[in-house]
Amino acid sequence: MHLKRIARTVSDEELLTAYCQKKDKEYWRVLYERYMPLVYGVTLKYLKRPEDARQAVVCIFDDLMTKASVESVPIFKSWLYDYVRDYCWKELRERFADLSVTLDENLAEFCDGFNIDFIRGDAANERVLQKCMESLPEKQRISIRRFFMEDRSYKEIEDSTGFPLKLIKSLVQNGKRNLKLCFEKKEIV
Repeated sequence: MHLKRIARTVSDEELLTAYCQKKDKEYWRVLYERYMPLVYGVTLKYLKRPEDARQAVVCIFDDLMTKASVESVPIFKSWLYDYVRDYCWKELRERFADLSVTLDENLAEFCDGFNIDFIRGDAANERVLQKCMESLPEKQRISIRRFFMEDRSYKEIEDSTGFPLKLIKSLVQNGKRNLKLCFEKKEIV
């Protein structure tokens, strides 16, 4: 076929445009063959089991074939990678949704001696807390605010932000450590 011969010289974006305009699945098949090994490798890295990775590859390319004609895709490879990563995170969240945390979520706060509520009781400290919060990376700031100031659970933060549970725990722990360091620099703690 003529398409096979020119597939090496045609960009991803040109193939995608041709697929969307002509609705010819041969263009999509070229993209599939070009990226299937990469997608399989990424899904295997996240999902760990070859059978899950193979199933994910099929689902991902089927989903994207539909999305391709309705979404604007400036760079195919980036769009594909973002979708693969998000798909895998969604699969992992669903896989581990039934697991519950057995330790009290406030245990880390109790054990390390740094208490945000104590700092929040004083107006001057409250201003310093706001400055320190602003210095945190965005995801840490969101997680810290929701966990300590809005008294939300890890699960509630996961539901509202879409961040994976493990990441939220890490963001809270690292954010709290960064706040403590910020307060120590300002000689508050």
